[in-house]
Amino acid sequence: MPNPMPWETADAGTLRWARWANLAPYVLLAVLAGFSPLLTDSTGETLVVVGLCLLAAVWVLCLYTLRPAWRVRPVLMAVFFVGFLAILLALVVIAPWFGFLTPAGYYFAFGILRWPWRIPGVAAVAVAAGIAQASGIPFSGAEIGWHAAIILINAVPMCAFAWIDWNNDQEGEARRRANEELSEANRQLEATLTENAVLHERLLTQAREAGVHDERQRMAGEIHDTLAQGLTGIITQLQAAEQAATEPERWRRHLSAATDLARESLREARRSVHALRPEPLRDARLADALAGVARSWSARHGIPVEVTTTGTERPMSQDAELALLRTAQEALANVATHSGARRVGLTLSYLDGSVALDVRDDGCGFDPAEPPVSAGGYGLVAMRQRIEGLAGTLQVESEPLAGTAISAAVPA
Repeated sequence: MPNPMPWETADAGTLRWARWANLAPYVLLAVLAGFSPLLTDSTGETLVVVGLCLLAAVWVLCLYTLRPAWRVRPVLMAVFFVGFLAILLALVVIAPWFGFLTPAGYYFAFGILRWPWRIPGVAAVAVAAGIAQASGIPFSGAEIGWHAAIILINAVPMCAFAWIDWNNDQEGEARRRANEELSEANRQLEATLTENAVLHERLLTQAREAGVHDERQRMAGEIHDTLAQGLTGIITQLQAAEQAATEPERWRRHLSAATDLARESLREARRSVHALRPEPLRDARLADALAGVARSWSARHGIPVEVTTTGTERPMSQDAELALLRTAQEALANVATHSGARRVGLTLSYLDGSVALDVRDDGCGFDPAEPPVSAGGYGLVAMRQRIEGLAGTLQVESEPLAGTAISAAVPA
């Protein structure tokens, strides 16, 4: 695409100047044609000059002024410029004062010629200007050098200016393209930011939903580990008290155990609601907390529990300690409810990469494919969810009449 005229993308003031500039060739032609009768030597020469002026005016009017859409068509503009240049050269040769028409030639050369044809066009107009300026010097012998020098004096600066103007046009076009690319990049960035905001909101929604789900799972486990276990123990003690109705000593012991268990379950329920550490872990290490739970359970059910700790004890996360403590409580609750065991062993092992808890009993055992149903069947499920939620593992080994072993391990 040819370079647009500078005023075609300019402001209103520049556009007004451009309209006057488009009238300049007609004004120059009219003024120069009006002075021609005074400056020519014969009527015939005057008629030729005036005729060429009329031809130039019609040429500019038909191919340029009346056809602004043609100004972006390089072939038509090249034809127009060559024709105007031919008329200009003819006028300059006949009447040197038509050198004053060369500004119109420069005007068209800079405005309508594409690069690199602008340089030859500007040089041709400079030749016309040089011919007019050197008209008083004879064109023979050594004087030819003066003609060449005058033409060069006109052509060199004008061609240099044409190159600078083209270079400025290229830099302006590069800036324009850079601005367009920057604008496009900004639009894409805005679109990306909008999309990211939508995705962020979606992720937040999913995170909230996942958090609600996890909290529900946690509360389900807490309720099971506190209220469900406590109520199961209370029922067991009350049933035992009912069976010992004729034995006051046993009856009072079971009733007292049920009362203590109810109070403990109530405290645990309140702490679970407030998301605090369970009572056994508030002021004790995990090993001590397990020992305390085992002592309380053994006192209630009359079953001895042997608690062992191996390895070097080290700090753990509260979630890991809570998971292992709840696993021990659930396993002991299952022993009291189902196994009929006479002894229970509880081992806490600090290994290199994990901490493991093993609970074993010598009770009746069961088939792992069909575990006993307790508290709605949630016991083993709750243990497994707690442990696997910490990237740990839970294994249950049991056989009928051969006891049960539960092993839970969490990363250290």
